[in-house]
Amino acid sequence: MEPTTFDRHRRRLLIAAIAGGLVLVLLVGIGVYGLLRGPVQPAGPGDRTPGIPAPSTPSSPRPPEAPQAVPLTTDAETFARTVAEALFAWDTATGYGPADYAQPLVDVGDPTGTETPGLASDIRSYLPTPEAWAQLRTHQTRQWLSIEKAFVPDAWEVAVAQAAPGQLPPGAIAYTIEGTRQRDGTWGTEPVEASRPVSFTVFLACPPPAPQFRTGPCHLLRLSQLDNPLR
Repeated sequence: MEPTTFDRHRRRLLIAAIAGGLVLVLLVGIGVYGLLRGPVQPAGPGDRTPGIPAPSTPSSPRPPEAPQAVPLTTDAETFARTVAEALFAWDTATGYGPADYAQPLVDVGDPTGTETPGLASDIRSYLPTPEAWAQLRTHQTRQWLSIEKAFVPDAWEVAVAQAAPGQLPPGAIAYTIEGTRQRDGTWGTEPVEASRPVSFTVFLACPPPAPQFRTGPCHLLRLSQLDNPLR
């Protein structure tokens, strides 16, 4: 069923107004992040406030300027990689803001709405604050992610083995992403760029086929803290 105008409006309000707590609780006893934790902490000073990178000549390809819809797929790894790239792809020179870049990720979230508040909080922790965004905009800063590894962590396999029936959503899986966060922009008239390694875990669900319904595409459940992934 296509979302109504009211549903889309409600989701947009969640981006700006809901700090989001965890509703889906999995009692698997190993302290996994994302689905098992409460609201995330800020991603760190380097991600919440503008940095001043050293002058250099940018050589990386330009990411999408405007917010892009996250393509739907039934392949879990492909979806995890696409989500990870969308999470880090933004450009302050386009006139869009953090909420605009967050919205496509919320749109591919839990269709039941159960995880939406927590997911909105997770996404916000990866994006600059409005104040930081305003400063980054003066340097025409843009950001993107170069993925190096995507894998199902051992800790998730342990969690699945210990979970009781019904504690995990159908088709739930976790992918840990390792890569490099890239940024570039200008400092005065000089081009500048900076990069640093990042890692995090994407929790998603790709419902398996069943006789009574057609398989739906994967959807995003939660995100771990930045640089605090499952291993």
